[in-house]
Amino acid sequence: MKTELIVILSTREIDKMRRAGRLAAKLLEHLEPLVKPGVTTQELNDEAERWTQAHGAKSAPLGYKGFPKSICTSVNEVICHGIPNAKQILKEGDIINIDVTPIVDGYHGDTSKTFIVGEPSEKAKKLVEVTQECLYRGIAEVKPGAKIGDIGAAIQEYAESEGFSVVRDFVGHGISNIFHTAPDVPHYGTRGKGKRLRPGMVFTIEPMINEGTWEVEMLNDGWTAVTRDRMLSAQFEHTIAVTEDGVEILTLPEVGETVQI
Repeated sequence: MKTELIVILSTREIDKMRRAGRLAAKLLEHLEPLVKPGVTTQELNDEAERWTQAHGAKSAPLGYKGFPKSICTSVNEVICHGIPNAKQILKEGDIINIDVTPIVDGYHGDTSKTFIVGEPSEKAKKLVEVTQECLYRGIAEVKPGAKIGDIGAAIQEYAESEGFSVVRDFVGHGISNIFHTAPDVPHYGTRGKGKRLRPGMVFTIEPMINEGTWEVEMLNDGWTAVTRDRMLSAQFEHTIAVTEDGVEILTLPEVGETVQI
């Protein structure tokens, strides 16, 4: 359950978020060469858990509200929260979003990336490229005094201009030593609407972009969200901090890389 209060993080807390975010980015880098035909999503999960423990961190998804695995693996028509399993074998041309959240010293580093398995179809390649661009267009809107609606509007405008749709059912979220907190960050919306951004706010931007309809269907496991029309979905995610003069992406492999507005 998200709290309604938006917490402004201190410099010390943001530094802890930066450390967690850097480890999350490095975990995705570690998993990337393993994403190939013939690998199961369970194998990716097990390696992520091994690596996370070896680096002195914990996997936030494991046991969160009953989630049974350490990462989310969302393949093809799965929008988000796909559950790794030993029977799901990646094949040539699949796309897979891997969502990781290690906890370092009590703070969460939340990031995800959609990988292409082998050679993609043209439609899959375009969807993945547009989705990544949507993320960075959303991040580019972040600065003190901007509104949360500015982020969603930038994402929606670009995605729809490229012939894709934006998922409404799942949004970005505040994050700190709490996994999910205020504010909600929709990936669609209207400029000038929503809460005003202030330095010290930390939240995720994680657009889920669909090839067809934006509508979602939940599977019986209670976690896996799929596209209603079973067409492809892609997602990219960063955790960001609002700075005095713009935005810092906290989930990068190297500390200190910033985006200035």
